[in-house]
Amino acid sequence: MSRFSAVTDNPHDQRFNQKTGILLTNLGSPDAPTASALRIYLREFLSDPRIVEIPRIVWMIILHGIILRIRPKRSAKLYKSIWTENGSPLTHITRQQSLKLNALLKQHGYTNTEVVMAMRYGNPSIEAGLEELRDKGLTRIIVLPLYPQYSSPTTGSTFDAVANVLKKWRWVPELHFINGYHKNPTYLESLANSISEDLEKHGMPQKLVFSYHGMPKQFLDNGDPYHCLCLQTTRLVVEKLGLDKDLVISTFQSRFGKAEWLKPYTDATLESLPSEGIKDVAIISPAFSADCLETLEELEGENREIFEQAGGEKYRYIAALNDRDDHINALFEVLKPNL
Repeated sequence: MSRFSAVTDNPHDQRFNQKTGILLTNLGSPDAPTASALRIYLREFLSDPRIVEIPRIVWMIILHGIILRIRPKRSAKLYKSIWTENGSPLTHITRQQSLKLNALLKQHGYTNTEVVMAMRYGNPSIEAGLEELRDKGLTRIIVLPLYPQYSSPTTGSTFDAVANVLKKWRWVPELHFINGYHKNPTYLESLANSISEDLEKHGMPQKLVFSYHGMPKQFLDNGDPYHCLCLQTTRLVVEKLGLDKDLVISTFQSRFGKAEWLKPYTDATLESLPSEGIKDVAIISPAFSADCLETLEELEGENREIFEQAGGEKYRYIAALNDRDDHINALFEVLKPNL
């Protein structure tokens, strides 16, 4: 049996037709908000060497001996608090994004394109997404990870997963991998629009917090550009809105473990602001293209509670761009040079 797989029931001349498949990817979610489902999901997620960069033998002992015995039950409770009738918010929103993007492509005349969603961890997997595109006879593939700011644990890991699948294919397609879009004008415009709409509805807060997902500071020290790209995103959006730069602060959330992570920390910042007389804040998380556990539970719930218990009075979370029309248009503009 050959080690390489291929579609064999299509005439080769037909498969030379130029058809483009777009793989829209995000991080992923467990299949259910249960301890057993979380154990499967966390095992895959935390086994990725891009996520945890410590000696593998040491980490595998910690992961299987401690974390996977304790964390799944705790995480399941958190996921259950945000689970909807459509399942995981992240998975549902990413599916809506893919459907809307597919329709927009057709509307603009790209009739030989198909959009398929996939998740780096969990289901539908990147392998399943790529296989679906291959089964449709698509000979060009564009991979668009929905992480505006490149980082090794997110975008880099997605490339690893794609490469691991394609190295098993006999016929490797033409491949375009988009590794970020934090400076794309339409992405910045959609972010600015979402903030403007909030300000028009609720007024100007004392502080506008841009909260990005964190990572160990060691990653920055070792050359990961993510920290710089996040700060650049904040600056470009602030300039676009014409806001006073002193109104805005960039922070980093979702740290894990005892190592130092990118600072300032979101939770610690929110806890300290009321003592400085800042009791009215709005918070947005530009690194997340779709609402998920880190936004709906952590920012909307946990961090709101931290701020209010510290004496804060007004706290509002500005939703992720999700499937807003201007966001879908931004994704189309990101793709367009490769179409």
